[in-house]
Amino acid sequence: MSESADPALNPQALIRLGRVSAVIPAPGSRHVAVEVARLDSEGAKFVSDLWRLPLEGGEPAQLTRGDSNDHAPDVRRDGGLGFLSNRSPAEGKPEEGDEERDQVWILPAAGGEPRPLTDEPLGVAAFQFAAEGDRLVALANVLPDVPPEEQRERAAGLKKHGPSALRYTRTPVRFWDHWLTPAAPHVIVYDAEGGNRRDLTPGADREYRGASLDVSRDGRYLAITRATPGADRVDDTALELFDLETGESRVIGAAPLTNLGRPLFSPDGARLAYTRSTRQDECVGKTDLWVYDLAVAAGRCLTEAWDRWPHPQAWTDDSAALVVTADDEGCTPAFLIEAANGRVTRLSSSAAGGTHTGLRVVRGQDCAVGIRATALHPAEPFRLSLDADSQPELLASLSGFTPEDGAKLAHSESLSVTADDGAEVQYFFMRPAGGPTPRPTLIWIHGGPIGQWSDGWHWRWAPMAAVAQGYNVVLPNPRGSTGRGQAFIEGIWGNDWGGQCYRDLMAVADAVEQRPEVDASRIGAMGGSFGGYMTNWIGGSTDRFQCLMTHASLFSLPAFHGTTDIPVWFARHIGANPYEDPEAYLHASPHCRVSNWKTPTLVIHGERDYRVPIGEGLALFEALQHHGVESELLVFPDENHWILKPRNVVAWYETLFEFLGRYLGG
Repeated sequence: MSESADPALNPQALIRLGRVSAVIPAPGSRHVAVEVARLDSEGAKFVSDLWRLPLEGGEPAQLTRGDSNDHAPDVRRDGGLGFLSNRSPAEGKPEEGDEERDQVWILPAAGGEPRPLTDEPLGVAAFQFAAEGDRLVALANVLPDVPPEEQRERAAGLKKHGPSALRYTRTPVRFWDHWLTPAAPHVIVYDAEGGNRRDLTPGADREYRGASLDVSRDGRYLAITRATPGADRVDDTALELFDLETGESRVIGAAPLTNLGRPLFSPDGARLAYTRSTRQDECVGKTDLWVYDLAVAAGRCLTEAWDRWPHPQAWTDDSAALVVTADDEGCTPAFLIEAANGRVTRLSSSAAGGTHTGLRVVRGQDCAVGIRATALHPAEPFRLSLDADSQPELLASLSGFTPEDGAKLAHSESLSVTADDGAEVQYFFMRPAGGPTPRPTLIWIHGGPIGQWSDGWHWRWAPMAAVAQGYNVVLPNPRGSTGRGQAFIEGIWGNDWGGQCYRDLMAVADAVEQRPEVDASRIGAMGGSFGGYMTNWIGGSTDRFQCLMTHASLFSLPAFHGTTDIPVWFARHIGANPYEDPEAYLHASPHCRVSNWKTPTLVIHGERDYRVPIGEGLALFEALQHHGVESELLVFPDENHWILKPRNVVAWYETLFEFLGRYLGG
């Protein structure tokens, strides 16, 4: 558990907080296992420990410790706690590269030391036990055409001596922060002790990269997402249903331009829930919750009439309903959706607000446990009754920063403003606790663009850290944001980047300037990814702000198209491609407006960012320098789209606050 937070919540204090990322109920429902990340002994990276937390009161107990990364917990039917870890076996000589390979480990229910269940040559990416069966399923990378006993040696040799050449016949060729390598995820099945290993997909290549999976409660079946090339060169995804006894499989829900995801077996094994969306040229398209009846081999939509995007979390014990979350008016509540008729009931109280994730139903208790956060406190384990309008109950403070700490430091409220087309645009206004003293203000634009600022805690984009420095922080949800219905999301689709979304942001800025807590002469704007794009669009469209900060931002859309990791998906957003309609890309590209840019700007980028490659940041910085705009460039050669290493996180915030202090005061 983390130490108590620094009241100022400076960048050093921020990285010392505990980060709760998983809550798993144990058999018997007397306690939960919680994953909490913390700084390692050298303060150089985050590692996770596992904790036991009693459900009915009592102190949390740490189960694992040390500088290994113990994460992704799952409970075996006998109560043993499984998890992924890069620790070395207690017996035998550690091998070179062990610290880079996760294996499945088990902490026996009766106590004792953890022991490994798997020894995959290239490590395990994901796993799951059958809740009531003798089964363990894992995704593990395998080099093609290399015997199992030679996999580890061949991988080590390639890394050390090469060749490093990579060959491709289709895109994508890289993803997020890494090149796609010949090693590909295979579906591996074992008994619950890690024995009787079988590779169910020996010829797999791209089918299961990034797959989500679920194992039926009895261990008989596995459902996993399976990707195939789509007609638009974006992957279609269907569900593959494996019989784990025979190894045979069949595909469910395959359709052109369609993506299925997040499979969940009902406890009785009769149905399979999943999300489904269809790609369309003229619109974003809605994501819905479907249920597939295994006996009759047919699926049906449950949420066609519900204007939200559901994220299924768990079935209820009786297999009658699903617990889901969905973005909703700047929050992410928990809902119950009945499988028979699709009726939706809000579970978490609207008065409580907050963001809820990772929910699991506690068997026999008519409640769920998961992770809850608000703008004023980080993620913590919580419990929620499965009754309508229930009050979430925090179970412990494992972060070291309590809701009371947050209330002493800051005040947050949800507001809205009418845009120029009559639509209501919701935003959060956060300020330091105390009276309405005029202060410098930061308008912080979210990425996506399809997503939202939620009443929640974000570790990389932490508004509370800026509030602690004396700034008001405005978090707008302009056109394209989720949580206000499909029509509002559609406002960002097609060749209108920089259009209505920009006007929504200006409406928020107009309203904020009138507040007594705001010094209208000291307002800055910033954002990352799409938020960085919008910041760049602002830079070429208005000089109303005193400074701008743009992180991992899109600057020249024609150049960006060919270098981003999934160009065809970006072309769908724009509604064109630069080869057939170059004018469309120029219409929405900030680089065409850079001659109008006057505002001092901080440009930040990670060199390993393949989603928005660093060429965008370098081109922006050069353009600003050429046009005589006061500008600075901050580069992280070892980071990707996100800045993840603790000391780099501190450097990011310290540079930001120094820059803001120079132009806005603080």
